[in-house]
Amino acid sequence: MRRSPLLPIFLIVLVDVLGLTIVIPLLAIYSESFGASPTVASLLIPTFAVCQLVAGPVLGRLSDRHGRRPILLISQVGTLIGFIMLAEATSLWMVFAGRALDGLTAGNLAVAQAYIADHTPPERRARAFGLIGIAFGLGFLVGPAVTAWLSGYGYSAPFWAAASLSGLSIMGTWFLLPRDLPPAAVTAGAGDAALPGGKRLGVLDWAQYVEYFRRPVLRGLLVQFFVYMFAFTLFTGGFALFAERHLMWDGHYFTPREIGFTFAGAGMVALVVQGGLMGRLVARFGEHRIAAAGFVTLAAGYVVLGLTETIAVLALSTALSAFGGSVVRPTITSLVTQLAARHEQGVVLGLTQSLSSMAAIMAPPIAGLLIEHDQGRTWAWLAAGVAAIGFLLAPIGTARAHRRAKDQGAG
Repeated sequence: MRRSPLLPIFLIVLVDVLGLTIVIPLLAIYSESFGASPTVASLLIPTFAVCQLVAGPVLGRLSDRHGRRPILLISQVGTLIGFIMLAEATSLWMVFAGRALDGLTAGNLAVAQAYIADHTPPERRARAFGLIGIAFGLGFLVGPAVTAWLSGYGYSAPFWAAASLSGLSIMGTWFLLPRDLPPAAVTAGAGDAALPGGKRLGVLDWAQYVEYFRRPVLRGLLVQFFVYMFAFTLFTGGFALFAERHLMWDGHYFTPREIGFTFAGAGMVALVVQGGLMGRLVARFGEHRIAAAGFVTLAAGYVVLGLTETIAVLALSTALSAFGGSVVRPTITSLVTQLAARHEQGVVLGLTQSLSSMAAIMAPPIAGLLIEHDQGRTWAWLAAGVAAIGFLLAPIGTARAHRRAKDQGAG
């Protein structure tokens, strides 16, 4: 009997997310220990994003041609080497090189999702992708807490932990994940539309991407998604730099320990929301209303962050922004997939990933520049303002997409 891929895929994604979330609270402060300014430190996220934007579609196409499992292993090995370079860094260029290598091989999640699409019947895919959401929730809860604990043993310790988890992920793929035939071999002669999720576009296929922006309803939804990602990456790209300068605990400014626990608190909120609350909220209020509420709470959380002077106020800011982020992204993504035909799923989901990468390239340097010039409150309130724009775009985004999806369902 053929083994189900769900358990190994869940474990692989969980371990990879743990490795990622161990790094996030520490990376900017770590680069400052090598003499980086806040602006330079904030460039680490764009470095990863640029490399991922270029390499992601290439890895996707290679996995179509050669099979998911071998490309997944190559991607994981790149991540492992990137973490080791961070742990062993002796100068700033090694930190950037480690992030660039990880970005160039950052196809883990996309290839894992494609593997599920290949080996899971359509009626079971929602449950399968739900498991990935749970893995993300657990990762964002546990990973930053591990950083908070291990950073007391030196900045390199969390990176070694991430490298160890990456090694375990490679072993899980090698020993637990069933071998697969290349989708291109299975669907030979059937064309790109026969591939699970359809054709995947490269980073330079601008003309084909433009085609999706010519659809008015989908265009509004994609613009709203980009605005959300810009606000979110503006926050994540600057929080550690802001916290070590403006937030205090027990008589000292925040260190990676306190920053890690803050991110872990956000992960707890996300896990509660995505682990069961989300389905009930959508069933009662609809995706478009939940998305609107998410943008409002996201903006409110960032406004409160700019006013934070106590741990209690920080906890309120964290809860509000974590709830907002936990409901906005999945609702918009769901509506995007409902507006696309089955053979277009791979393209539109790849397009949202490209928009995420573009936001990660553009927003963090703005955060670093503002914080370097002692404009921390301006940074937080700018993120709030961008989130508010996301709410104002609802009439041409989520609200209109909900009506279109409802009409398509009725038809």
